[in-house]
Amino acid sequence: MKRLGFGFMRLPLIDPDDPTSINKEELKELIDIYMKNGFNYFDTAHVYHKGVSEKIIKELIVDKYPRDEYIIADKLPIFNINSKDQMETIFQEQLDRLGVNYIDYYMIHNASTRHQEKIDKFQAYEFIKHLKDKGYVKHIGISCHDGPEFIEETLKKHPEIEFIQLQINYLDWNNKTIDAKGCYDVACKYEKPVIVMEPIKGGTLINVPDDVKKLFKSTNPDKSLASWALDFDLNLDNVFMILSGMNTKKQLEDNIHTTETFKKLTQKQLDIIKKAAKLIGRSHEIPCTFCGYCLDGCPEHINIPKYFDLYNTNKILENNHAIMYYENYTSDHPKPSACIECGNCMEICPQRINIIEQLKNVTKTFN
Repeated sequence: MKRLGFGFMRLPLIDPDDPTSINKEELKELIDIYMKNGFNYFDTAHVYHKGVSEKIIKELIVDKYPRDEYIIADKLPIFNINSKDQMETIFQEQLDRLGVNYIDYYMIHNASTRHQEKIDKFQAYEFIKHLKDKGYVKHIGISCHDGPEFIEETLKKHPEIEFIQLQINYLDWNNKTIDAKGCYDVACKYEKPVIVMEPIKGGTLINVPDDVKKLFKSTNPDKSLASWALDFDLNLDNVFMILSGMNTKKQLEDNIHTTETFKKLTQKQLDIIKKAAKLIGRSHEIPCTFCGYCLDGCPEHINIPKYFDLYNTNKILENNHAIMYYENYTSDHPKPSACIECGNCMEICPQRINIIEQLKNVTKTFN
């Protein structure tokens, strides 16, 4: 199995403000190129693109390619579960949306301390194991944004877990909050293969400060910033899949080239990546990955990821025009100051960002 997975969380859109407006023609071309090059792993979730992500897999992959030529990974949205019966209902809905009779890799979505009460109450692990026993899923695991302690406790208690999906990139590797290295080490300790999500941190590792760009380009002028990020994860021996949300042909072809030509990193290359992480860390204030989970729960319809992106861009890059973009966008969209501090966004944020306070910082910066 080739190690580049196609993430279906950030698909090309016709309308940037409508996550359901997937550009089917562009996506079809990307899928065909991806499959033609021998890659076949597609990752989706019940909530991605408000449910359209799963449906588009049926339309552009399931209805076109033989079932044994592609691999589907999907997730049980434990954060949206309110009864035991609902797990069965949602899983059946996922099968219907996808147009398949089994899912290859199925995981509890965002297994974490925050959702542990629901996981226990509705016996989520017993449920996904039942699905495997019945042949409805091939492999069971968890997608996790929690720390090493939670992962250790979970893997110790649930040996039936076959794999774990973790956020791993060179910026988060030694981050005190995310501690990607600590999480990876626990997975290795329990011999659980790892699927990597956010290898480029939602594009953050492409939109880096100028001194980081110069550092990488002076080392290898022909190598892209994204390829440095992918190389870091490809270098980890216990990683069997790396997900990337590729929404342009250029991104896809670059990632394919990086994966196909990868060679183990030298100590010099690792030192350069470590230095880059330190430089980015000094200026990167809000660790948002633009997953968009916060959007559905916001009663004021504030585009939180958009404002955090503008804020970070304003802090990191010179001559970034962020203020102009902010003024244009807020002319016909709710401003960050419209926040009523309900806390819905903070309940679901995988990065555990204090969104309420950071929206105040955005307002203060741009106003």
